[in-house]
This record gives sequence, structure tokens and C-alpha cells, in this order.
Amino acid sequence: MKSLKYSAIALALISTLAACGGSGSDDTTPPIDESKFAFAATEMITNLTDDVIVSGYASLAMKGESLLLATQTLVNTPTQANLLAAQEAWKAARQPWEQGESHIFGPVDSLGIDPHLDSWPLNTTDLTTVLANNSGFDADTIKGWNDDVQGFHTMEYLLFGDGVADNEKAIADLTTAENEYLMGLAEVFRDYTKVLDDAWQVSHDGQSGKAYGELVKNPGSDGNTFYSSQVGVIQELVNGMIAIVDEVGNGKIADPFGVSLEAADTSKVESQYSWNSLTDFSDNIVGVRNVYQGELTGASDKQGIVDFVKAADATLAARVGSEIDDAIIKIQAISGTNNMPFRQAISDVEGRVRVQTAIDALSKLQTSLESDILPLLNDWKV
Repeated sequence: MKSLKYSAIALALISTLAACGGSGSDDTTPPIDESKFAFAATEMITNLTDDVIVSGYASLAMKGESLLLATQTLVNTPTQANLLAAQEAWKAARQPWEQGESHIFGPVDSLGIDPHLDSWPLNTTDLTTVLANNSGFDADTIKGWNDDVQGFHTMEYLLFGDGVADNEKAIADLTTAENEYLMGLAEVFRDYTKVLDDAWQVSHDGQSGKAYGELVKNPGSDGNTFYSSQVGVIQELVNGMIAIVDEVGNGKIADPFGVSLEAADTSKVESQYSWNSLTDFSDNIVGVRNVYQGELTGASDKQGIVDFVKAADATLAARVGSEIDDAIIKIQAISGTNNMPFRQAISDVEGRVRVQTAIDALSKLQTSLESDILPLLNDWKV
């Protein structure tokens, strides 16, 4: 059938040329493919790399250093005020990490930094054993232990308590072993955030390899085995947005939410000890907005994925931007009028309605990213 189709087209073309007096010369201009759109992506890719991704990891490294300092102060002077300061330093470090999950590719994956920093669930059984049978807790020793007794959530548990009744641990409940382990964990955390920052700005493998940021900004350059073209870079960025929207809606929220009130499972709630879950989830989607708009919150307007989409379909670009904002609003609204933590909301009748509304908003956004934006790569006239 395909050969007959092409034969018919060929015959029609010959007839047209004959009618127009065509003599077989090659002076005709090839038709323009109106189905494709043009967009110069270099500025956008450079901005997203430098002003969103690299800036975000630099902020994470800086806040990792601040968390270590706050923890050292707590260890040296164990007061309620210093415990509260360490808790706030933990939350501050959590923000750039959660926003950065919208682009969790490259060194954060290849160097195994994601599980080092953010393994969940926490292994409280092994943590109890570690605290009972060790002291000193030097950073090198901790790095050799399992990821599920390191990172954000181990520090969270030690700083805030179990989170069942509240997230306000008293300094009297912080044992000497917990205090010492916190300082070792904070040092390990600081080290890994610095490795991640250096991987994007100095060397992606910590050796002779180029900075990962340079590889992203220069696809197809000599020795760049990661990206052969700008298409691959944009595909990576869009897929990163899709992945975190999917994870938040279908994993972080839906898994503990369950299919019914009776099936709700608070043990699956990430960041449940600090009651920081809803902030985590909204920051995840703020990270999507950062990539889409091309700027960290408060930054001046620069190019992002929205500009790529706008070049193809301005209406679509505006719609997806609104869907991102709506998903953030719906996640934040889960807390209701009484600031209900997520772990309580999933077991509350009215809270569950708000949770389902957020899930629906995330599903709508995911569909748009997958079905409307990702296919634009096929229509881009590179």
C-alpha cells in the first residue's frame, strides 16, 4: 500500500509540473514545513543550568554548611533555643533539595547522592542499634553505613521526635548519643552537598571530567557523551518535571492516602516527624515551576521551558503555567483552616477531600506535560 501511495503522489506531481510548463530544472524552492516551529534554545538551556540548577545546588551546599554549624552549636550548648535553631536549619536545607527534585538527573544520580541524602523510609530499628552500640560518630564511619540511617530523615527524627503527637521535641529528650550522632550526620550531609555542587561547577566525576553544567550547556561538544543535541537536554528537563509530578501525586501523596480512610497509612508519609510534608510536596512543584519559568523564586524574568512551549503554542504555555500554580495551591490547601499536617489530613474526612483535589490537580498537570509538552520535541525545527 505504501508504494502505491507514493506512486500516486509522484504522478500528481508530474502532472502539476507539466501543466505549469515544468522542464525538470532544479530551480524550485523546497516547500516550508509549516507543522514545525522554530526556537533558539541556547539562552534557555544556559539560564536553566546556571540560574536554576547550579544556583539551587549552590544554595543547598550553603545551607548544608549552616546546618552543620547549627548542629555543632547544639552539641556544644544543648539548649531548647539551639535545638529550635537546628530544626530551622534542617527545614532551610530541605527547601532547595525538594525544589531540586524537579531536575534529579546527572551527578545526583550517578554519584549516588540522592539515596545518601534522602532515603525513605527511615530504618528506626537499625537507628536504635546504631545509637546503642556506637559513640563518637565520625563522618567517615557514618558514610560506610546504610543510607537509611543517614541523611535528611535520620536527622529529622533525632531533631523533631517521632511526630505522632507533635513536632516539638524537648531538649531534655535529646540524648547525648543522639546529639553526637546529629553532628556526625550533619558533617556527612555537608560533605555530600558540596560534592554535588562541585560536580555541577567543577567536575562531574570529581576527577578529570568536565563540570556537568558545562556538558548540559554544550551538547554535542567534543567529549560530551551525555548529550548529543539540545533536543536531548530539553527532553531531560521535561522528563524531570514529569517524574516529580508523578512521584508527588502518585507516590508521596497517594501511597499514604490509600483507597479509603481505613486504608490510610501514616507510616508511608515522608517528612512526618517534622510535619514538613506539605511544604516538601509544594516545594517539589515549585521546583517544576522554577524550570518551567526559568527562575528561582524572586529572580528576574529569564527564559525557561515556557518560552520553548510558547514558541509552539502560546495558549498551551499559559495553560500549563496555570496548572502548575493550581497544583501548588491545592497541595498547600490540604492543611485547611486549622493548619492540619498531612499525616493527620489523610485520616480526616474533610482533609481527604482536599487531598483528593490536590491529587486530581497533579494528575491534570502530569497529563499536560506528557501529552502536550513532551511531544513538542517532535515538532521543533532544530
